[in-house]
Amino acid sequence: MENEITLKRFTDIRRELGYTQTDFAKLLGVKNTTADIERGRTKLSGKVVAELLKQFKINPLWLFGESDQKHLDTSKTSVIPKVVTVDNSDNDNMVMVNAKAAAGYPQNISDTSWYSQLPAFDMPIPEFRNATYRGFQVEGDSMLPNLRPNDWVLARAIEHIDHVSPNKMYVVVLQDSVMVKKIERKPNSNNITLVSLNETYPPYEIKPFQIQEIWEVSSKLTFNVDATTETGLLRQLQESMEELKKQIAK
Repeated sequence: MENEITLKRFTDIRRELGYTQTDFAKLLGVKNTTADIERGRTKLSGKVVAELLKQFKINPLWLFGESDQKHLDTSKTSVIPKVVTVDNSDNDNMVMVNAKAAAGYPQNISDTSWYSQLPAFDMPIPEFRNATYRGFQVEGDSMLPNLRPNDWVLARAIEHIDHVSPNKMYVVVLQDSVMVKKIERKPNSNNITLVSLNETYPPYEIKPFQIQEIWEVSSKLTFNVDATTETGLLRQLQESMEELKKQIAK
């Protein structure tokens, strides 16, 4: 017979996650229902404990009343850039990922040769020297009013998901898409909530392992209509440098 604290914690997890006893049983590979486990009639098997850890990061020691830490982050998801691009002098340069390229970015994220087809710019500003930056074109209107479709954001690579702030915007590279969002983390949850500024888009939750890279938006560039060519883009980028210096100096 399990101790009462274990049964209570097992039942609480199911209720917090919003599953019925039948649905929870199916998820955990238990026959029919979790009712007998919750009543203490059936032993909580090692397989169920392992599933709780694997699927919901539930700490087995917490489950058995021997720890106050409910969740274990077993994945330690790395969101460091998979490829760092450099110029001829071995300085980091800034690759600009346009909307068309962004469609193939998640699949080519580790392919160094793929990056070489994209325009890249040296950043002649000291603040850009000590970190890896990348430019991404904004698609869609989910971040209105702050970001318009086809604007560009310049974003700095971050190392770990724990470094995100609820007040900033991020380029989030998932396994199949690239998007600009705000990131929220609820206490006691391993899930991550992606939030649009445009309220017609509801927030939605993802799991950390779905994220490949996170880039913190530091500046935005709004280009004129004539910046459709690479030379137009380069000219306007250079014009934006002075503006960026002012922003950074604030």
